[in-house]
Amino acid sequence: MLQDVFEEYAGDYDRWFDEHNDEYQKELSRIRQVLPSPDSRSIEIGVGSGRFAVPLGIRIGIEPSRALCRMAQARGIEVIRGRAEALPLGDGCCSLALFVTVICFLDNPEAAFREIHRTLSSPGYLITAFIVREGKIHRKYLREGGKGRFLSRARFYSQEEVSSFLKETGFEVRDIDTRSGFCVIAAQKV
Repeated sequence: MLQDVFEEYAGDYDRWFDEHNDEYQKELSRIRQVLPSPDSRSIEIGVGSGRFAVPLGIRIGIEPSRALCRMAQARGIEVIRGRAEALPLGDGCCSLALFVTVICFLDNPEAAFREIHRTLSSPGYLITAFIVREGKIHRKYLREGGKGRFLSRARFYSQEEVSSFLKETGFEVRDIDTRSGFCVIAAQKV
């Protein structure tokens, strides 16, 4: 099970951000460019160790891995254990959802997007960022390792596929930046 990999190797996962700080900072910068100002109802789904939520000003996260929950909590994130496909949140309770490199680990991305849509107020925003299938970053990670332990079990999508999932689940795509094989999509609940 993929979650077991994140339990056993949580430290390796988190250390990657320190060892690849330039790449991490570029990803953060691109997300910041489209991210509306977070408020107290903003959430990161798949918060991991908190490496994106903290610098982006998001204080609440959803995460299935206990080990990663502990890391995010140590960084000051209020973490709720849960999965993207069945969010333990009420209808319309969030104003903004951040979803970074999570889609590739889901069994059913459309179910996750439906759940995010349900939990967002109107007009709510979803910022999703992911490694593009066969893109520069995808090929690099698989060739060089590092994240290979995690990504070897991942399913990658094209920008067009993710845009289609978003439209089919009630979102309007507002902005797309797909440079270097890392795609950032800003979408709004309609």
